[in-house]
Amino acid sequence: MSLRVVFMGTPDFSVPTLMEIVGQGYEVVACYSQPPRKAGRGMEVKKSPVHEAAETFGIPVFTPVSLKDGQEQERFAVLDADVAVVVAYGLLLPKAILEAPREGCLNLHASLLPRWRGAAPINRAIMAGDTETAVQVMRMEAGLDTGPVCMSETVEIGPDMTAGELHDRLSGLGGDLMVRALAALSRGALTETPQAEDGVTYASKLSKEETRIDWTAPAKTVHDHIRGLSPFPGAWCEMALSGKAERVKILRSALVDVNGDPGKVASVDGSPVIACGDGGIRLVQVQRAGKKPMTGEEFQRGAKLTIGDTLA
Repeated sequence: MSLRVVFMGTPDFSVPTLMEIVGQGYEVVACYSQPPRKAGRGMEVKKSPVHEAAETFGIPVFTPVSLKDGQEQERFAVLDADVAVVVAYGLLLPKAILEAPREGCLNLHASLLPRWRGAAPINRAIMAGDTETAVQVMRMEAGLDTGPVCMSETVEIGPDMTAGELHDRLSGLGGDLMVRALAALSRGALTETPQAEDGVTYASKLSKEETRIDWTAPAKTVHDHIRGLSPFPGAWCEMALSGKAERVKILRSALVDVNGDPGKVASVDGSPVIACGDGGIRLVQVQRAGKKPMTGEEFQRGAKLTIGDTLA
C-alpha cells in the first residue's frame, strides 16, 4: 500500500532519513520539528535542520512547544497518517499521538537496544568504551525506547572514532534502514522482536559538569571521554597560556605509554603528551577559546608548553 507519512525530527541526524523517505516517493503529509530558536553569536532565530529541509520539499511544518494539548492532538489526527516516523524529535509523544497513525509510530534510534536507551546514545557508547553499536528501527510505545525492534544495522566503533564520526555514519545508515522498514510495512511484512530484559542502560543527557577532563583517570578512560564528546560539546581542561589560565578543548587524542604525575606534561616532542592516572595521551587536535581547531603540533608552537607544566 502507499503510505501517508508524518515525519517528526529536529537535528542534522534526522535529515538523511527525511530525504530518503521523500526520495523513495512516500507521501510526507507533514513534518513536526522543534520550534525555531536563537543560536550563534548574533543570537538569530534559526529553524531546525529538519524544518529547513522540509520546506525545500514544500512539506508543511508544525513546531508545537508540546503535544499534550488537545487541539494539537486533533490537528495531528486530522493528518490521517498511516505511520509516523520519529528521528531525534525531542518531544515526548502522548498516547493520543502514538495511537493516531493507523500503523503506529516508528522510531530510529542510534544504539544497540536495550543498551543506551535515552537522549545521548552515541556519546555514551563511546565514552563507555563500547566497540560496537547500531542504528535500529523500533516500534514506539509509552516507555522510553522500550518498544520492539523491527530492523537493525550493527556498526563497529573504531578505537579512535569520535562521536561526530559515529553520528554521521549512523545517520546515513539510518535513512536507508527506515525506508526498508517502510517498504516492509507497506507489504505487511515488518517483523518485530521484543527487546531483551537484560543489559538495559540509559544514555542520560550530557551535562556541563562532566565535560571537564579528569587526568587522574586511566589514559584509556580519558581518551574515550575526549572522543565521546568530540566535536560537541567538547572535553576540556585548563592550562596556563600567556600567563593566565585558559580553557582549552581537546578534540582528538592518542594513547601513549608514558608514566608521570596525572595532568603534567610528559613530553613536548611534536605535540604535547599528558600523563594520566595510568599511561598518557598525546594531544592530536586542540581548540583554544575563540579559535578554530588545530593540530597538536600547531597548538604547541603557540602554547610553548614545557615538561612538568600542569593541566587542570
